Amino acid sequence: MKIKILATGGTFDKIYYDAKSDFHIGEPMATPILEEANVTFDFEVESILKKDSLDLNDADRESIRLKVQQDPCDRIVITHGTDTMIKTAMCLLEVKNKTIVITGAMQPARMQFSDSAYNIGVATTAVQLLEPGVYVAMHGQIFDPQSTKKNVEKSRFETST
Repeated sequence: MKIKILATGGTFDKIYYDAKSDFHIGEPMATPILEEANVTFDFEVESILKKDSLDLNDADRESIRLKVQQDPCDRIVITHGTDTMIKTAMCLLEVKNKTIVITGAMQPARMQFSDSAYNIGVATTAVQLLEPGVYVAMHGQIFDPQSTKKNVEKSRFETST
């Protein structure tokens, strides 16, 4: 079973430029994280966007949806910025016969105290076990995007009430 990982940018892949107090989107961090973890499943990482999720528009989401729909792989993980990952997940609900897990990070993978490695680990495990559908993997949990929200104050995702 092969897992396709589509990198769209977001905090997961950000690089911090201290002298400028600025962030930019770098190369996808999923490959070095999974290689360091010595995973034994087959995976391929493809960078399809390098944007902060706040900068994604409807055309970008449609591009992501088309890429997922047209990719021959039926197990797809998307690394995405956390601010709008639910919106993108909702756009992907019409994709059938694929297991799609979206994940991100609250801190860049390149930083010492980041949740990125844990989140990509949860997402790649989930995509192997879940039935076809669209899911969000954050903070050790799997969420249904239709009933999930980001709690900005607590820096975590939660089931909506």
